[in-house]
Amino acid sequence: MHRRHVLIAAAAAPLAVPLARVDRAMGGAPATPVVLELFTSQGCSSCPPADALLGELSRRSGVIALAWHVDYWDRLGWRDPYSSQLATQRQRTYADRLGAEVFTPGLVVDGGAMLVGSDRRAVEAALTSAVPLPVAVTLSRGAEGATARIGGAPGALSALFATWDPVHDTAIGAGENDGRRLREFRIVRSAQVVASWDGAARDLMLPAVAGGQGATVLVQGADLRVQGAAELAPV
Repeated sequence: MHRRHVLIAAAAAPLAVPLARVDRAMGGAPATPVVLELFTSQGCSSCPPADALLGELSRRSGVIALAWHVDYWDRLGWRDPYSSQLATQRQRTYADRLGAEVFTPGLVVDGGAMLVGSDRRAVEAALTSAVPLPVAVTLSRGAEGATARIGGAPGALSALFATWDPVHDTAIGAGENDGRRLREFRIVRSAQVVASWDGAARDLMLPAVAGGQGATVLVQGADLRVQGAAELAPV
């Protein structure tokens, strides 16, 4: 049976077909991305299958994936070296907006639904039913940093810029996964909201991306639903 870990108040938040949204008019070419945000921890014995599924899905065209390692498991025997309070707070904020529990492995799809991250059937169903993102976003590298070009939309928007490591293997020395060697993907190492504005089209200058890291821009509305997204692969 799948076991959830709920964050209580006292502690503080392959299908054969590709899972990209499809533009039928373009003969089945990927249209806009689907954004997956996994809230996970090396201290959680239910999380490795979700980490593996995220890694698999991230290789499919049109899927943008981020793994946020929460810190509320760190007091239970093993400190996850990639954990952060920022990840915990982001999950808590989503849970408040969505009326959901805070648990691992929790997977947020396009900022609009939180699922059990290891439940392949539910995740694939959510992906295939996702609607196109309304805001076009492109992300490019430059000599002095990255640049995001963001289309316009009605209503207030904000842009989150995250950098991530593509994969890490970690030998676990304590806690629920003691003795295991875990492989994890798309691990967020830094993230910040770089702009909030009225929704007009704009370009954003962003920090440089370190060698070996990838980068993602998520454009979100006031309700945290993802309106547009783009990423840079590691070089």
